[in-house]
Amino acid sequence: MIEENENNGLFNWYHEADRKTRRVFWTCSAGWALDSADAVMYQYLIPLLITGLGITLVEAGQIASANFFAAAIGGWIGGWLCDRFGRARILQLTILWFSVFTFASGFAQNYEQMMALRILQGIGFGAEWAVGAVLLGEIIKPKHRGRALGTVHSGAAIGSGIAALIAGPLAAALPPEYGWRVAFWLGILPAGLIFFIRRGSDDSEIFKQARQRAKDTGQTISIASIFKPRIIRITALASLLAVGAQGAGYAVASYLTTFLGEERGLGTSIAGICVLINSAGGFFGFLVNAYISDRIGRRNVFRVFGAGFVITSSLYLFGPWGGNLYILIPLGFIYGFHQFGIYASFGPYFTELFPTELRGTGQAFAYNFGRAFSAIFVMVVPIVALTFPLSASMAMVAICGIGCALVATLFLPETAGRALHSLADLEHEAKSHG
Repeated sequence: MIEENENNGLFNWYHEADRKTRRVFWTCSAGWALDSADAVMYQYLIPLLITGLGITLVEAGQIASANFFAAAIGGWIGGWLCDRFGRARILQLTILWFSVFTFASGFAQNYEQMMALRILQGIGFGAEWAVGAVLLGEIIKPKHRGRALGTVHSGAAIGSGIAALIAGPLAAALPPEYGWRVAFWLGILPAGLIFFIRRGSDDSEIFKQARQRAKDTGQTISIASIFKPRIIRITALASLLAVGAQGAGYAVASYLTTFLGEERGLGTSIAGICVLINSAGGFFGFLVNAYISDRIGRRNVFRVFGAGFVITSSLYLFGPWGGNLYILIPLGFIYGFHQFGIYASFGPYFTELFPTELRGTGQAFAYNFGRAFSAIFVMVVPIVALTFPLSASMAMVAICGIGCALVATLFLPETAGRALHSLADLEHEAKSHG
């Protein structure tokens, strides 16, 4: 029993991993943390951007939405490129791309320039998560996949916390015309991660074998292969899951600092600290998700965290707490636990759902399809807020998102602990059933 408990420990997989796996883990974790920091940085800076660029809340939402749609397209292309040219090489490219255009966003002078720069930035950062998750997911043991990739995802909460510090206290301490610009300029830092990725040797053996098999058989994989009859059902359901979970999260997170200012009466700096506390809760949510995902299954963990998100976000948004930080801070910690924690199983689940030859394409498309169409949720919130309070608008849109995610879990297969499969495995399975 003791040995079994040791094997099931949250970090046991790390002690068993070789140096290559550990280096890939830390690189992917750092990349995902800084990717996440940039993704939410814009959201936290919306109040300053409205003043600094002279834009409206609706226009700020349009820029965020355009960034999400660009990420979907860039992610889909990037995923296909990593299936064709290698995981490690494309991971380097995507990290460099989104870092450069995040930095450039700090030089925007108006709505049009910020829109163009965020679209270009989105093309690069859309693929980073999926490519990194595939790279690590293919070299980790099946029994540890949920814990390893879930731990990588905890970097999202760290990134959100970094973004909250930069967009909150740091930006507020600087002159208004420069605070938000400095926040974007710091986005060049992730570019240094490209020196920790080794192009050829970091790709998994299972991927190298699949490439060789495709070369030997003359098999060609197109960017649209994930829509073929054998795959399209998984593609559609995985995309719906990603739409629902991310749409719900962004519907609340995108306007959280605005809500805390308008309805709770908190200043920008204090609101940033509250969001930082939410992110701290999210960090532990990721770790708990990572630990239980391999035990209770991928589908159940989405259901548990989805239900928790609805309950705790409703209390956070509607509770009669006013600006009472003694209540908002601990409640925000619990809300953040569920809001961020739900994402931890995307990596292992999508890695297991798609065959090796299409893993990058399918995973990047599904996740970024969710990211893109979560933009609709983000756009709808201020429109609904023209009729209802902002808090009610955020909650209504978020509940719709969680509903979509839960529906997807009813039709997707359970994959926890399953060995990764290839297109050849699917063909063999089809013949055996035929």
